[in-house]
Amino acid sequence: MTKKTSLATPVAAGIALLLAGCAAGPDYARPPLNLPAQYTSAPAGSTEAEGVPLPRFSPELDVPAQWWQAFRSEPLNALVAQSLAGNPTIEAADAALRVAQENEAADRAAFWPSVALGYSPTRQRVAGAVASPVSSNANLYTLHTAQVTVSYTPDVFGATRRQVEGAQAQTEQQRFQTLAARLSLSSNVVAAAITEASLRAQQRATLAIIADQKEVLQAYRKQLGLGQVAVADVDAQEASLAATEATLPPIDKQLAQQRNLLATLAGRYPSEGVAAHFELDALQLPGELPQTLPSTLVEHRPDVRAAEAQLQAASAAIGVAVAARLPNVTLGASYGSSAYTLSQLFKSSSLFWSLAGNVTQTVFDGGALKHREAAARASFDQAAAQYRATVLSAFQDVANALEAIDADTRALQAALKAERTASQSLARTRTQVRLGDASPLSLRIAQQAEQQAQLNLVQARTLRLTDAAALFQALGGGWWNAPPARLADSSSSSAPFPASKPALP
Repeated sequence: MTKKTSLATPVAAGIALLLAGCAAGPDYARPPLNLPAQYTSAPAGSTEAEGVPLPRFSPELDVPAQWWQAFRSEPLNALVAQSLAGNPTIEAADAALRVAQENEAADRAAFWPSVALGYSPTRQRVAGAVASPVSSNANLYTLHTAQVTVSYTPDVFGATRRQVEGAQAQTEQQRFQTLAARLSLSSNVVAAAITEASLRAQQRATLAIIADQKEVLQAYRKQLGLGQVAVADVDAQEASLAATEATLPPIDKQLAQQRNLLATLAGRYPSEGVAAHFELDALQLPGELPQTLPSTLVEHRPDVRAAEAQLQAASAAIGVAVAARLPNVTLGASYGSSAYTLSQLFKSSSLFWSLAGNVTQTVFDGGALKHREAAARASFDQAAAQYRATVLSAFQDVANALEAIDADTRALQAALKAERTASQSLARTRTQVRLGDASPLSLRIAQQAEQQAQLNLVQARTLRLTDAAALFQALGGGWWNAPPARLADSSSSSAPFPASKPALP
């Protein structure tokens, strides 16, 4: 008896170990990336360019969840909130996340047995030449059958665990795609608002130039009556005025289209419009901009996290393909009763039960399972390459934004200097023309120079704001600093949120 017990113990332990063994296929691990220590080959500048302050890049500042508030515009804050609440793209992304979560929950159900209840009444008549199956020897009878059936497929080789792991990764991927959709929408709203403010400033500058040219034309006409200027000078000034007026309708058209874009981003029809109007002077460039460490970018970028989740799903698919080539074990049991009347159901004489086990091993399938495993491994290699490409693109976005902001500041300094010089030149030329020391041609050249300088200044200010918004987007948008209730929910989060740094005030 002791000998039998000593043999049974290791056998039972072996069976338990088999049932709880490691899942088939590789365990996922993030591939090494060998991340650089900085985003650009040269550190971002932090000096001043002749009165135009460069924003300071601070590693101590983190990206706030509502990063658009850094531009200190209440209309912008309200429009972004309205867009996030009403844009159908966000609704579609949220619905896609719910789909992934429900599919994951459905895959998890494979860990449990399947239980089915059945009731089958049968009315039957047998031929008179055939013996009746009932004790009364009646040819016409009714048979009632009720039973419960239990079937279970134990996860011996981890196929179910890998299937659930893949579904969990797909849920995680969709969660980050939802965050990416929110980041993309908020960035598009901010960029559209900045563009509208720029067009409004261009429109205002063009109207001021037209008013100035009309004033000069009126003075020329008076001088023509006094014989102080030639008819050709008046005609040239009229042509210059007409050329400037011709630039106004395209600006008006772009401004109207930009308003339509803002309404659409907010989830409204263009005819409904939005209440917010944006002015370039009302949008402030933050004095300090965050510059998170390169080592944290892969944790913060939603597109990088989504690509990694896709990689993990591809890794789990290898395990599913490997397990498909191993034996499949199925257990089943049924318990029920059959009787000719309902009153006889579940009496001892009408009861029946069965227990069954089934082990299936594919012996020959023409190499189908082998090639499916090879395809799964190739898909993993593809996903790994796409993940690395996404990481490289993320670092490129940040590097481009940092260098653009530095270049924008120098361009703004040059535009300010050019605008001051052009304004002084125009005022001096106008005085000289009035005194007869300069020709009308000189005045028209000075007007054109001053017009172009004003438009260049507007564009330089616009680029600084646009590239600052691009930096917030490139750094991930600060979703990790949002309150938990505002994050897209995911029951399958594979990693905790990284510790946040002080958010931008």
